[in-house]
Amino acid sequence: MADFLLFDEEFHLIKDVISRLKTDAQAKVVFVVDKNGQQIAAQGDLESLDTTSLASLTAGNVAATDGLAKLIGEKEFPVLFHEGERDNVYIAIVGQRVILVVIFDEHSSLGLVRLRVRKATQDLEKIFETIQRKIESEKDRKDLDSPFAEITDEDIDSLFRE
Repeated sequence: MADFLLFDEEFHLIKDVISRLKTDAQAKVVFVVDKNGQQIAAQGDLESLDTTSLASLTAGNVAATDGLAKLIGEKEFPVLFHEGERDNVYIAIVGQRVILVVIFDEHSSLGLVRLRVRKATQDLEKIFETIQRKIESEKDRKDLDSPFAEITDEDIDSLFRE
């Protein structure tokens, strides 16, 4: 997946969604990373975490699981869950673009997290669709603004014939 552009307005919307998810799911930490392992946004108790490593390892985990899915004939596993003694990690793929990670403990439950992630995922998908539309619109506008936009293939051919 190529890097994508993140606009300020959508960044704040993403932060709002994950902040609400953290509260509603009674989670410790919620963050969004791209499939390359770059953290996009995070909410929660981040001081005790190496968020750079966590983001990178999460993306690696998703990539490895995608490989497993393909080996058994599945397109992907859109949800991953890791249960620990104290903390649990719930990972959801959002619109095949980004990874949503929720870390929670005994103050929450898998059922509550799943329910709240479903709503947050829908909200995030809409935000990332808006980002994609903005990128395409800017690209189209830049193509039109380009000094080369008016040059045709015939112009280029005639230039090199001379």
